[in-house]
Amino acid sequence: MDMNKIRFAICVKNKGYEASLEIRKVYDLLEDEEAESNGLLRVVDEFGEDYLFPRDFFVPIDLPAPSRMQLVN
Repeated sequence: MDMNKIRFAICVKNKGYEASLEIRKVYDLLEDEEAESNGLLRVVDEFGEDYLFPRDFFVPIDLPAPSRMQLVN
């Protein structure tokens, strides 16, 4: 797995998705150019399933490699 390609974001909104998204939680993002062109992000939940959510619900974050490794293992 290329650790440099893994992206993360913090959830800052969850209106309408309160059961699925937790405010201030860090989520893995999967690359999905089509979704992103439509204002959505592909977000991975704690069970490894991915779903589309509005991009403005998240703030992208950049983490150092050791932190990324801890979050994906």
